[in-house]
Amino acid sequence: MLNPLRLLRPPGFRFLGIVSGLVACLTMPLVISAGAFAQGAGCNAGTLCIDINPRNFKPMPIAIVDFVGEGLQGQEVAGIITNNLKRSGVFEPLDRARFPEQKIAFDATPNFAAWQGIGAQALLNGRVVRDGGRLAVEYRLWEVSTGKAILGQRHGVDAAAWRRLGHLASDAVFERITGETGFFDTRIVFVDETGPKDKRRKRLAIMDQDGANFLALSSGEELLVTPRYSPRGDRVAFMAFGDGRPRVQVLDLGTGQRNVIGQDGVMSFAPRFAPNGGTLAMSIENNGQANIVAVDLGSRSLRPLTGGGAIDTSPSFSPDGSQIVFESDRGGGQQLYVMDANGGGARRISFGEGRYSTPVWSPKGDLIAFTKQRGGNFAIGIMKPDGSGERILTEGFHNEGPSWAPNGRYIVFFRESGAGAKLHMVDITGRVDVPIPTPNFASDPAWSPLRSAR
Repeated sequence: MLNPLRLLRPPGFRFLGIVSGLVACLTMPLVISAGAFAQGAGCNAGTLCIDINPRNFKPMPIAIVDFVGEGLQGQEVAGIITNNLKRSGVFEPLDRARFPEQKIAFDATPNFAAWQGIGAQALLNGRVVRDGGRLAVEYRLWEVSTGKAILGQRHGVDAAAWRRLGHLASDAVFERITGETGFFDTRIVFVDETGPKDKRRKRLAIMDQDGANFLALSSGEELLVTPRYSPRGDRVAFMAFGDGRPRVQVLDLGTGQRNVIGQDGVMSFAPRFAPNGGTLAMSIENNGQANIVAVDLGSRSLRPLTGGGAIDTSPSFSPDGSQIVFESDRGGGQQLYVMDANGGGARRISFGEGRYSTPVWSPKGDLIAFTKQRGGNFAIGIMKPDGSGERILTEGFHNEGPSWAPNGRYIVFFRESGAGAKLHMVDITGRVDVPIPTPNFASDPAWSPLRSAR
């Protein structure tokens, strides 16, 4: 039988460390800045915005005043916004101890001369109000140099989901200043890892993109890996070792129902949803090799996309659903290929030194992220869909498993430092590289779509 772990990661990758615990379950042995007023995309001429692409980029100084209303929740919402904007690398929230005004009534006019005196270019104030069983946030974003309000919005959510108020406001501010869609009102599904290093308990878990609202999705009694979100964020596909034979399953996040995908008695792994949400691409074992198939989730019919004696795996659709990027050893080494969504016209796109794996297409369609192994290091990189413009964003002892934020600007991945794996976020310039807090060790992250877009 083909070793599914060999297909998920090249030899030497950390996941092979769990091989010993699976041997008994398998029938055969395992083998194997420009100025802050520069015009960014979507900015209006003459208004405060920032181009986040130049090499000499500098984060914008912004003051985020504690919001008023509803006890401490105004302060907490402002804190969430501060943390989000800081982690994005686009903004530099100013120290509250320097604020000339510690609180600003929602309808009051700030003392712009005083704020300009501490170097603030933008100022955000607001309030949290109760609306029946819901909470709402109202806020204004000011251009300090002109004293003009350049953004004013209101968002409402169920009271139990009050933290989303901070994420929705963060997205609006990010988009208004950069001209690019935000990414804060999202979640991450991943593998939560606990226990001794040689006997890790792995379960699916989900949390907000900033690490809050952690929720386990499985008990940890069975090994579940490589979770992948559906385009609507309502389902997660993953690989399970429930009965010793790896099988792809789909979990409905609303009902908790799980369905096995694929043919009985056939090993399946490396799932990824198509943009239409009704098709799943995955790999299946075939006489010791691996081929990619497309499964219609309605009829459960299976359509082969690749064939032959190579190991083809890790498929990922382009945003328009017309192409698939995947990894294959058909050329003698582990490289990336792009083919038509019907399986034809496969062409190699990676030609650098080393081995390439886990490709994933950007939601914008302009880039493909990947894991690259060369020498003793593992890197997260990006390239254009034709293979040009390859750039390494972060490299070290072990970095693996990229997944795009819905705005195509940031990538979540996991980094193994020796003791265990943790999640990190990097942007497409490589300037931002920050940890994402999790309660335990964590791996195999997948970023959800924007919740507000559903």
